[in-house]
Amino acid sequence: MKIGIIGAGNIGGNLTRRLTTLGHDVSVANSRGPHTLTELAAETGATPVPVAEAARGADVVVVTIPLKAVPDLASGLFDEAADGVAVIDTGNYYPQRDGRIAEIEDEGLTESRWTARRLGHTVVKAFNGTYAQDILDRPRPAGAPDRLALPVAGDDQEAKSRVRALIDELGFDTVDAGTLDDSWRQQPGTPVYGLREGVDGVTKALAEASPERGPEWRF
Repeated sequence: MKIGIIGAGNIGGNLTRRLTTLGHDVSVANSRGPHTLTELAAETGATPVPVAEAARGADVVVVTIPLKAVPDLASGLFDEAADGVAVIDTGNYYPQRDGRIAEIEDEGLTESRWTARRLGHTVVKAFNGTYAQDILDRPRPAGAPDRLALPVAGDDQEAKSRVRALIDELGFDTVDAGTLDDSWRQQPGTPVYGLREGVDGVTKALAEASPERGPEWRF
């Protein structure tokens, strides 16, 4: 599968490492340009590209950048992606980093709904509460008793199914966390955020979430 990754930080870098190991055709981009990704490319075999080209021909695109940088992405970013491209949003709203986002703070818009509106394309929320090192260290075969589960939310069922299948291939179970309007259940400060549990534990944590954003997660 052809996969584009926008953002080469901890999550983006480790997804590049794992997905190339699994045999996927990975293009990776960051805001500083392809010349800064030569080391990652040499390590993984991924192709470094400008951000504007990361989605070209891609079946899946991972957007793993700070929320404050999302509006800077070019319009038409997904115009040359494969039909039905699934866009994964790993982002979280950290107001001390991102500044105040009124739609999230005042209107109660979920972080991924906000991101989808800025991108002009629906997204699947996943990996936002995952420890980056776990992507490398914690994959387990299906059925393993210590296999971790990740919550996945999205409106597009086909895209969500594709993302869940990819996560399964990476060595993790998934739990359907509902639509993007339900994705507040996996935002920072909720019980599932950063949780290392299997399907039952993640399902329970999602059910216990409160829509109230704690003061430490507000501007």
